[in-house]
Amino acid sequence: MGGHREKDEKAADDTDAALLRAVAAGDSAAMAALYDRHAGWLHARLSRRCADAELVREVLQDTFVTVWRSADGHRGEEAGGWLWTIAARRLVDARRVHERAARLETTPMTASTDEAARAASAEDRVLAALEYGDVGTALDRISPELREVLRATVVDGLTTRETARLLGIPEGTVKSRAMRARAELRAALAQLNPSPMGDPA
Repeated sequence: MGGHREKDEKAADDTDAALLRAVAAGDSAAMAALYDRHAGWLHARLSRRCADAELVREVLQDTFVTVWRSADGHRGEEAGGWLWTIAARRLVDARRVHERAARLETTPMTASTDEAARAASAEDRVLAALEYGDVGTALDRISPELREVLRATVVDGLTTRETARLLGIPEGTVKSRAMRARAELRAALAQLNPSPMGDPA
């Protein structure tokens, strides 16, 4: 009887953290379970940031290959945020590679896609500023749980409800963290770029 209960508890122990521990140990069934659980929302979220369906599929596949190789690097933070960080970086990298390739083979045939490429690169510049510019530096200075909320609500444009579902926290917590994150981000940016206002001319 007790053994049956233990088996039930073990079956219930399929949290993301448990799956990632199993993946780190080389468990392909755990990898499949993790994929089934997260591939759908990752694909949807990547598609919001990239209109190229083939590139999105490529990035999604690369994301899970990275997870398979580096699951032991997961430090217990919220798995959805960790997965999205990997996917977002892979998307930025993949876009850079594709943009370089496109520049090398600019022909009249590709002229029709120039407008779409310009729109994509404008979005890339905004995202790159958020990831790597002063804002990116400032983001790195705020606590990880606040950073996750800010990226979900501002960078990805998710609603409070979507963010709560993604991060596994109550909607009220999303709202309070978003307010704290903005305040901390402003303070971090102010340290990086002190305002000349009020300084002697």
